[in-house]
Amino acid sequence: MEMIIRRFAGSVILISFVRAHVHSPYGLWVTAFVGFNLLQSSFTRFCPLEIILRKLGVGGSCCGTTDQPAGSPK
Repeated sequence: MEMIIRRFAGSVILISFVRAHVHSPYGLWVTAFVGFNLLQSSFTRFCPLEIILRKLGVGGSCCGTTDQPAGSPK
């Protein structure tokens, strides 16, 4: 989940930066919003993108995670 969020945030930042350079400097507001959201989520652990991704069914348990206690036979 964290990797998806980082990739999404990085992509949005780069795309908005390019759009601001090519079209209008107002595109930098998107970059600022994503940067602010990353900063606040590092303090509050609240991430709107994570909520959206979970509702879409992305994430869940990792492929190496099982519900069995450690040391029990598989």
